[in-house]
Amino acid sequence: MSYLSNPQSNALLLALASAAILAAAWGFELIGGYSPCPLCLMQRYAYYLAVPAGLAAYLLYSSSKATAVTWILAAIGIAFLANMVFGAYHSGVEWGWWEGPSTCASGGTADFAADPSDLLNRLQSDRVVRCDEAPWRMFGISFAGYNAIFSLGLAILAFGHWLAPKTR
Repeated sequence: MSYLSNPQSNALLLALASAAILAAAWGFELIGGYSPCPLCLMQRYAYYLAVPAGLAAYLLYSSSKATAVTWILAAIGIAFLANMVFGAYHSGVEWGWWEGPSTCASGGTADFAADPSDLLNRLQSDRVVRCDEAPWRMFGISFAGYNAIFSLGLAILAFGHWLAPKTR
């Protein structure tokens, strides 16, 4: 039996990998000082889904609910395919291949201060995080690019049951 064809292992790996990727993202944010833009935050949704859903699928498989596990893995796979497209889109925005959302390029909408001195203080202390500027790259690939790559890998893992060669 191919490793990819084991839904229970795949479910657990999806949950663990997603938790590890979220921990890395939070580490870059909290320890490394890389503030995420709105598109970056939205790319975390698939991981937030995959942790509890993967654990649920792992536990359900143990209680012989194979059909439910199949549907959960399919939902996780679809979420990661969508996330891969979203990460590729964000990468294209960073490379200037196409325009991103107007709220991202400007850093979002600002709340206006009632007092002009408050506005000046906020302008000096607030940091605008732009979606069209990659704050970090390794081997020419940004966080968004790595998200697209990881999302593709996790989608393959989620669909592994269907992708693995069938043994007779």
